[in-house]
Amino acid sequence: MLRTHTCGELRLENVGESVTVCGWVDSWRDHGGLVFIDLRDRYGLTQVVFNPDEGAEMHELARTLRNEFVIQATGQVVKRPDGMINEDIETGTIDVKATSLELLNKSLTPPFEPGTSDLPNEELRLKHRFVDLRRPTLQKALILRHEITKSIRDYFDENGFLDIETPIMGRSTPEGARDYLVPSRVHEGCFYALPQSPQIFKQILMVAGFDRYMQVARCFRDEDLRADRQPEFTQIDVEMAFVERDDILGVIDGLIARLVKDVRGVNVSLPLPRFTHADVMERFGSDKPDMRFDMELVDVGGIAAECDFGVFKNTIGGGGRVRGLNAKGAAEKYSRKMIDELTAYVGEYGAKGLAFFRVQEGKLDSPIAKFFSEEHQKALIEKLGGEPGDLLFFVADKEAVTSAALANLRNRLGKELELYDPMEINACWVIDFPLVSWNEDEQRWDAEHHPFCYPVNEDIPLLESDPDKVRAQSYDLVCNGYEAGSGSVRIHDPAVQQTVFDLLGISADEAERRFGFLLEALRYGAPPHAGIALGLDRWVMLMCGDDNIRDVIAFPKTQKAADLLSGAPSTVDERQLKELHIKIDVPEET
Repeated sequence: MLRTHTCGELRLENVGESVTVCGWVDSWRDHGGLVFIDLRDRYGLTQVVFNPDEGAEMHELARTLRNEFVIQATGQVVKRPDGMINEDIETGTIDVKATSLELLNKSLTPPFEPGTSDLPNEELRLKHRFVDLRRPTLQKALILRHEITKSIRDYFDENGFLDIETPIMGRSTPEGARDYLVPSRVHEGCFYALPQSPQIFKQILMVAGFDRYMQVARCFRDEDLRADRQPEFTQIDVEMAFVERDDILGVIDGLIARLVKDVRGVNVSLPLPRFTHADVMERFGSDKPDMRFDMELVDVGGIAAECDFGVFKNTIGGGGRVRGLNAKGAAEKYSRKMIDELTAYVGEYGAKGLAFFRVQEGKLDSPIAKFFSEEHQKALIEKLGGEPGDLLFFVADKEAVTSAALANLRNRLGKELELYDPMEINACWVIDFPLVSWNEDEQRWDAEHHPFCYPVNEDIPLLESDPDKVRAQSYDLVCNGYEAGSGSVRIHDPAVQQTVFDLLGISADEAERRFGFLLEALRYGAPPHAGIALGLDRWVMLMCGDDNIRDVIAFPKTQKAADLLSGAPSTVDERQLKELHIKIDVPEET
């Protein structure tokens, strides 16, 4: 080994020892006589002191060192004088008094300093990810990711699960996002598809008798990206046989409690809270509500129908809804200009406007308050639990628009008003999702989750008569306003599966073509089974208190699915294309 200790290891008990440390120069200070170097590795910082009395040649070399040079230094651990102790770092009570120095490698001037608090734009950091990954924040995130992954594997191993790999190159079964396709050289004109999830294979494992499966699985989806999405991602994939919904929820409850205890040292009360889909959509306008703060949505349709404000009255008359929320104590925190910005914000979610009222003693203050009688004003205040100093917001539109606009407004207000601790972990279950939703554009039913969700047993008779009333035995694990996991009880009965396919407009022939190998497996003694997948990247992001998933992935893609470090995706040799019998037809301007 080139070192005896890491840069975060030495303490007062090491004083007097001769040690060798290696790392990157984090900072340097040349005081004319003594040269001070802060040496960094992933374990921490150690200050190395170079004294000309210990050797002129070594001292001159030390004076040439610059940030990100890689060095090896040997010396004696000494106690720092009392006035020079640095309590901000764990090695702040000692120095290494160097007796020898070797320059292992020089560095070009980096595009940015890993230790700086004034970071450049993300594009520059992703292009020079090898420098970006030296930042302590990113290193801590990846170390935490390792610890979380280990905790997950340990938990499932202790509970009798088998870690089984499933294929990366499989068959295209498009029913969600677009597939990433891989052309086959051997099978001309045919393609493999990278897995959007191991869904079908893990169900087959249940049929094969492996009743407890888990995998830290790589998945791929060609979809539009956001701060919390990547084209390639990692999920904690789980499947169990001979179980019901509550069995899966109980196992994952235990996993979340284990993770939060291992990472945060906090005990989680179990079972995690459970809410129906209908309940959270009514109260929060979202199927992934942030439960770290209150501020529930309130329906004021009865008052709106009786007032003289045309927008409210006409919306109710047209079958729409008027719903609002109460930003407690926010009346003086939001100027009219800021409210105009919020109005534009909810417009992004389809709202045509945002009505607001500042609550005063027994009445409301707003440009539209004149359209509301004293009785209606008091009714609105009472309905939303208003108190002097509160700020009430309302959206009048179709139900879906009021939900989307107010849910996103609620999240924004919660963050701006600092209504929660960003490091808090608050998880819950959302259950009883609709089995299907109506696709207005294509005039057909779509699966709300996927085509293999088992309906709630008492709702099965409604599949033909009232599909929109059928609930699925599906469930989402929600944490801090993010969908952190999703799963369902699977259909193991071929007859029920074909009934669902019929509802979705998937004929028996098409079902055999798209999912034949799964349907064949289900005909050979498939046990009742259920499963779930949790987003590992997202859980690490939440545990870090971050809101950008790229900060917890070593080599992420941009929002345009590009790897700026390696230059992927890229063009390939014409020879490779010929071997694959592929001809590129791309417009010249592209």
